[in-house]
Amino acid sequence: MPQFTDKIVWITGAGSGIGRATALMFASEGASLALMGRRPEPLEAVAEAARELGATAEVAPLDIAERPAVEAAAKSLLERWERVDILINNAGLNITQRRLDALDPGDWDKVIGVNLTGAYNLLAAVLPPMRRQGGGLIVNISSMAGKRVSGLSGAAYSASKHGMNALSETVNQEEWRNGIRATALCPGEVNTEILDRRPIPVPPEERERMIAPEDLAEAVRFVAALPPRTTIPEMLLMPTHKREHQPGETG
Repeated sequence: MPQFTDKIVWITGAGSGIGRATALMFASEGASLALMGRRPEPLEAVAEAARELGATAEVAPLDIAERPAVEAAAKSLLERWERVDILINNAGLNITQRRLDALDPGDWDKVIGVNLTGAYNLLAAVLPPMRRQGGGLIVNISSMAGKRVSGLSGAAYSASKHGMNALSETVNQEEWRNGIRATALCPGEVNTEILDRRPIPVPPEERERMIAPEDLAEAVRFVAALPPRTTIPEMLLMPTHKREHQPGETG
């Protein structure tokens, strides 16, 4: 029997990369999915792939940095399903000019708005129903940039992921009495679209040696399959291959 039958799973950034891989993993295991992201077309494609696996999938196009949009989507989804069992806070972005001497304040706001405030917006939306139902799981897709400051990731991205880790830990400190758990998954380099924003392109052969989105989906599966009595506050994942940075890269 599929292990997530009857589970309601919300996934942000579900149209590509880690979000897509995680959505299809949950779909194959019988979950019902709410797929969130800014681009409707990729979301619809993932939803169709999930339905072909036998899952129920709803699409909610939105910008998670916009709190009213998140609140409206959450209201609609809760009217549809009445509960949410798992939130995958995956949506994230980075910018090209990352160093402090080149960082535009508007870019700072954009990164923090999606990566950290967006994660909070979804967290704020799911905590009330999870409290009412007596439990729930939040998986925050963070980064090794949330553990180690790196010029490769840049000031804004590193700050946003440190904040996400702190938010995740706070959930475990404050919400355990309500049966709510949180895990921060902190991968090193993952072969997703976010690499396209690197100031120096990563060669295809190097990308193939990085963590794959499906690897992160398997980590999510492991965390989500644990019984409610067990929490993994944080999980670090690194590519086995130790990549030599190219000239001009830092961190």
